Amino acid sequence: MTRLPKKDVVIVGLGWTGSIMALELAKQGLDVVAIERGPWRDTAADYNIGTAPDELRYAIRQDIFLRPAQDTQTARNKLDQVALPIRKYGSYLPGNGVGGAGVHWNGHTWRFMPSDFELRSHLTGRYGAGFIPEDCTIQDWPVSYDELEPHYDFFEKVCGISGKAGNLKGVIQPGGNPFEGWRSDEYPTKPLKMNLAQTMFQKAATDLGLHPFPLPSGNISEAYTNPYGVRMAPCTYCGFCEWFGCANYSKSSPQTCVLPALVRQPNFEARTLCEVTKVNTTPDGKMATGVTYVDSAGREWEQPAEMVLLCAYGIFNVRLLMLSGLGTQYDPQTGKGTLGRNYAYQTNAGTTGYFDKDVYFNPFAGAGSLGMMADDFNGDVFDHGPLGFIGGANLNCTTTNGRPITSRPTPPGTPRWGAEWKKATAETYGHVTTVGSQGSSYSYRDVYMDLDPTYKDRLGRPLSRITFEFKENELKMSRFIVERTAEIMQAMGAKQMVKGGKAATWNVVPYQTTHNTGGAVMSKTPEDGVVNRYTQHWDVPNLFVSGACLFPQNAGYNPTGTVGALTYWALDAIKNQYLKNPGQPLVQA
Repeated sequence: MTRLPKKDVVIVGLGWTGSIMALELAKQGLDVVAIERGPWRDTAADYNIGTAPDELRYAIRQDIFLRPAQDTQTARNKLDQVALPIRKYGSYLPGNGVGGAGVHWNGHTWRFMPSDFELRSHLTGRYGAGFIPEDCTIQDWPVSYDELEPHYDFFEKVCGISGKAGNLKGVIQPGGNPFEGWRSDEYPTKPLKMNLAQTMFQKAATDLGLHPFPLPSGNISEAYTNPYGVRMAPCTYCGFCEWFGCANYSKSSPQTCVLPALVRQPNFEARTLCEVTKVNTTPDGKMATGVTYVDSAGREWEQPAEMVLLCAYGIFNVRLLMLSGLGTQYDPQTGKGTLGRNYAYQTNAGTTGYFDKDVYFNPFAGAGSLGMMADDFNGDVFDHGPLGFIGGANLNCTTTNGRPITSRPTPPGTPRWGAEWKKATAETYGHVTTVGSQGSSYSYRDVYMDLDPTYKDRLGRPLSRITFEFKENELKMSRFIVERTAEIMQAMGAKQMVKGGKAATWNVVPYQTTHNTGGAVMSKTPEDGVVNRYTQHWDVPNLFVSGACLFPQNAGYNPTGTVGALTYWALDAIKNQYLKNPGQPLVQA
């Protein structure tokens, strides 16, 4: 192993959180190196207009996603099952390379509700402690919405998010989301132009007494220059967002929002095709000394550093902590330990509607976050008392794409191939839309991550093992939400509807969402989590962790907006507190 010259900061992963951390700390004059497992990816070279809209390459062959041969997990539903390796990513799709999952996402950019940050105390205060399922391990965050608000605001301005404020400094705004937390400013850019499906959803939801509003979108609606001086272009509604890089500089991503400013920093260096294998520590384990990594030729290197920042995708941050022996592994039998605890996911469901031939939705004129929403059944906006479950979901009607390979909906009973299938495809295309939902996923005692006792990766390290199942609380919530989506679809005038409820058993094969959360949660005390309220490791003060692995549970929203806000929240503490007294805990245990 070759020991390299010491750096001020070493960052593991160069996606959303890694690129933001690198830029902000490089601007502080620190010598920063980021180590990224995948290749360098750039809009002009990798996602140019001549090659980016390739459904076969990106959506089917999954060109920019992690391959199981590089890294995978084992999965099981229950403790008494033997976990098996995921040999083809399906349920979720981790990114591979610079930009990470921030390259291929659809762009939904949410703020969690204020009550989401005080979840256990809020629910206990409203319904009583007995209303929470006995094995549910939800907990309050150690940070409040009010504390995160300015950082939500700045992240949205970095991204140029399109939307309409619903609560501006405590004053409810017409056309926005009346249930959102207060905002200090309007969205940076105006909402996207809605398609027919969104117009119909808006009317139907309003007629039903709901409060529809435009989806906060990382597909920006107009030319925009962000606080870093990076210019973005308006979305062209090409329909190639999810699973694709944006050729038009219109989708918020590290490539379009941060990296152009970062690469100009002379004190920043990126090392790609290099995989970090361990966080190194002093003999007493109380300080990080840097990381060990392996390059594409199999050579091993040690990169010493004064600070270590884990900015990889959440499940990989958790695994690296486990492989490095940093923290106490959670034991579901005893409930002791924190590392791997409170893993959660997302609970999605909805209704598909088939319309008459005179209703044509033009689905090809879409964008990843082109949608209308309603939050009337999200979080604790509605009374759960008579319903017997906790949690909720946003209701949505989006027009994302009409791509030729995968966008071929047909009515129930249609053969899966042959002349009848072709006929149904031709007759149905353009006359179908959905009302979907993104539901909360709460944490439970027997849902967690650890290291698999049997299976190892190509470097001989144990794989991560995920034990996850949809619980009855989430299934009950999902059944309730599906009926709400069906009511809206019926009001929209569908001639035929198909409800898509959440299956009782989590299956790794069909794609669901890349919203894995938890495992290295932030907490008020070391007994309840891995990092403190500033994302600083409880046991190793010069180690900070980023990403959705910090969430104690997941809300009825995409995680990215909150991940971005937490990144700037942590940076504020690092720049204004930690760097003035390095190596010291920011919160006393």
